[in-house]
Amino acid sequence: MGLFNRGANSRNIAKERLKLVLIHDRANVSPQLLEMLKSEIMKVISNYMDIQNDELDIQLTRTKSDEGDRTIPALVANIPIKNVKAVGK
Repeated sequence: MGLFNRGANSRNIAKERLKLVLIHDRANVSPQLLEMLKSEIMKVISNYMDIQNDELDIQLTRTKSDEGDRTIPALVANIPIKNVKAVGK
């Protein structure tokens, strides 16, 4: 039974990866561009907060438009924050 669960998990992981590849292709965003964007976001946020870089997750996905009649690309970021830095006024 344990082997079946691992296979199902691998299948789900592969399915999610394929979805991401298709989304990137449809949005005309290369993996290199996404990595550059991720790096820039980390730099900017790091000016104001200490973040956990190893748990950072930035993905390009699809969401419904405001009108609800179509789907559009969306950038989703999950950035764990350790501490907010004191910023001088």
